[in-house]
Amino acid sequence: MSHFSILDGSIVGLYLLATMLAGIMVRKYVGKVEHFLVAGREMNVFLGIASLAATEFGIVTCMYTAQNGYEMGFSGAVPGILMAAAMAFVGFTGFGVKPLRDSGVMTLPELYQKKFGPRVRWAAGVVIVLGGLLNMGVFLRTGGEFLVVVTGLDVHYLEITMTLLLILVAVYTILGGMLSVLITDFLQFIVMSLGLILVTVLILYHIGWAALVQAVQTHHGAGGFNPLVHPKMGWPYVVFNALLNLAVVLTWQTTIIRLLSAKDTKTGLKIYKGTAFFFVCRFLIPGIWGIAALTTLTPEVVGANTLYAMPKFLSTFVPMGLMGLLVAAMLAADMSTDSSYMLTWGSVIYNDIMAPFRKKAWPEKKGILWNRFIVAFIGIFLLFYGLWYPLKGDLWTYLGVTGTIYLSSMSVLLIACCYWKRANSWGAGAAILFGALIPVGFLVMQQVPATQPLAEKIGPYYSGIAAYIITALAMVIGSLLKPQRKGA
Repeated sequence: MSHFSILDGSIVGLYLLATMLAGIMVRKYVGKVEHFLVAGREMNVFLGIASLAATEFGIVTCMYTAQNGYEMGFSGAVPGILMAAAMAFVGFTGFGVKPLRDSGVMTLPELYQKKFGPRVRWAAGVVIVLGGLLNMGVFLRTGGEFLVVVTGLDVHYLEITMTLLLILVAVYTILGGMLSVLITDFLQFIVMSLGLILVTVLILYHIGWAALVQAVQTHHGAGGFNPLVHPKMGWPYVVFNALLNLAVVLTWQTTIIRLLSAKDTKTGLKIYKGTAFFFVCRFLIPGIWGIAALTTLTPEVVGANTLYAMPKFLSTFVPMGLMGLLVAAMLAADMSTDSSYMLTWGSVIYNDIMAPFRKKAWPEKKGILWNRFIVAFIGIFLLFYGLWYPLKGDLWTYLGVTGTIYLSSMSVLLIACCYWKRANSWGAGAAILFGALIPVGFLVMQQVPATQPLAEKIGPYYSGIAAYIITALAMVIGSLLKPQRKGA
């Protein structure tokens, strides 16, 4: 049965129309590749904070953080706390990102070429795109599943919902690039924040904080408040997420693109500092929604897959009118994430992977046209990948593992590039190789029946920690075994 009224549909339709108009109107200001990829480096602090916050909160974010809340209680917010700490640390110290912004590059691999050469730049670009597209591959299906469950629409509309959402995002991203992303992000941030706050207030008013705390205590005991004693978490979970989130802040292309689009380094660091606390809210608010599902729904209603616990709860809890605002808020969150991600991975393909094939600088019109083709191609890939990939395990773990494909090596390369004079291309190549092999190997083991038991025994957290440690060792050993010749 549908829980979506004509009033709700009108609210969503008005939002989508406003977003499309705002995104398309700025296309006339895109005259150079730099405008398309980094908004001409004119982004100010407030627009940067809104854009980064909107991009880093999509439907997929809401789903996995709510699943964490349902399965782990308040301990599920640990990744958000760790990321806020990492963002604040980097914002106040400028560690890694200050020399990155000062260099004037548009992507990470472009910086690596200055230290390690063109081959490392190309390899880094390939790994970044591979990890990024695999990471984003589950976004569309997850977003569509949320919308279908929360509105009560027929599941057969899932593919149609995914396709239409992708087309809407692709149109304004292809036309306006980063300028469209920033403008629509600002609008989406307002709608998203309003929806998140109102639904959370409604939960606290009708269910109550005490009931939420009691439900966590009943179902999870001390582990619901302390991740170190939770049977699904423990110290490997905390350590892996600490490494993962620091690497995200330093090298996740959708995060640093805001730094690279800022007016100057000082503005970029202010964006980091201003966005830090948002990442606590990013995990805590949907986590509360997941805990509300734990409080009110029976296991029979939730079913085997706890990923759908939160949308099942919202489908019967949120009243008419507010349901439209909620769906608009989730669409806002998803559209801002999808547009930024498509543009980000496209920028690396154009700027770094295609670099060897551009013997000389292309005219601006040709460069913009190629970037638009790349964004469209990414959209097509994501549509088909999202339809057939079978997700194994919980969503947050999958995103962490696929992100590690490039986060482990790129964070090591950035630190070595900025702070270790003896780092060279041999160490960089070894770091890229091992940083990709370990998480990819784990994903393959999860899919092959013969190796699934071994993958479950190792677990994603131990394999993730190993990826970061082995990648760092590969950089050090590779650089020392084959030292750079003086004057080279």
